[in-house]
Amino acid sequence: MAESAPQIETRKIDRIATGPRFRDADAIRLNNLFRGTDTRDMLRTVIRDGLAGDLAVVSSFGAESAVLLHLVAQVDPATPVLFLDTQKHFPETLAYRDELVARLGLSDVRVLVPDAAVLEKKDENGLRWSWDPDGCCDIRKVVPLAKAMAAFDASITGRKGFQSATRAGLPRFEIDHSDSEGRLKINPLASWSHDELEAWFETHDLPRHPLVERGYPSIGCAPCTSKVAPGEDARSGRWKGWDKSECGIHVPGQPDELPPVYDPAF
Repeated sequence: MAESAPQIETRKIDRIATGPRFRDADAIRLNNLFRGTDTRDMLRTVIRDGLAGDLAVVSSFGAESAVLLHLVAQVDPATPVLFLDTQKHFPETLAYRDELVARLGLSDVRVLVPDAAVLEKKDENGLRWSWDPDGCCDIRKVVPLAKAMAAFDASITGRKGFQSATRAGLPRFEIDHSDSEGRLKINPLASWSHDELEAWFETHDLPRHPLVERGYPSIGCAPCTSKVAPGEDARSGRWKGWDKSECGIHVPGQPDELPPVYDPAF
């Protein structure tokens, strides 16, 4: 009786996943999962259990940044923190950054700077902010952050819903639509009130940004940050006189793609 031919196993074709990391349905599920959960418990689960993959905190080291950074440091002080050094910051902000890093024991702060060649080409005299603040933000914030975020699946931000009309109703979890990667954007302080933030500063004896007591409740780059009058919302001092309330790294509902190699035409 003739022997049967040996069976040859067909090799399965390797496929590379090209879809987004997270979808809108994932953000909805996470918002439902953590509804009513204490912020510290939520961060502990997200960071320690790797629920959002590789993540980084995006911090301006501004007026209220100490609260979020303190919460994250309690879970893991080695969590990457991305700081956009636009080269237009108040010197007080840079000193405050160094103070918080030392105080909280943050061990992986990554300073992102704009590309020198791009600055030479598109903002040679450093005054683009005075006539094209959107273009200035693109060069000094949006593009450097997009390049850095290529290494991460999610970001943690310090945005709060009460800060301005554009941030009202901010969810804890959302999809970052700045590109097609489907990264998760986590806003642990989305529902915190101003009084809750103040109480956290007091309870944990956190240092304050020195410009807050001088009338700057929201602090960005020096040329585009003004004092805020009593009764105005916290971000009304940003880009005063311009129809602009966001730098471009946090734009609610913005569907346009912004890949890491994004190079705006000015």
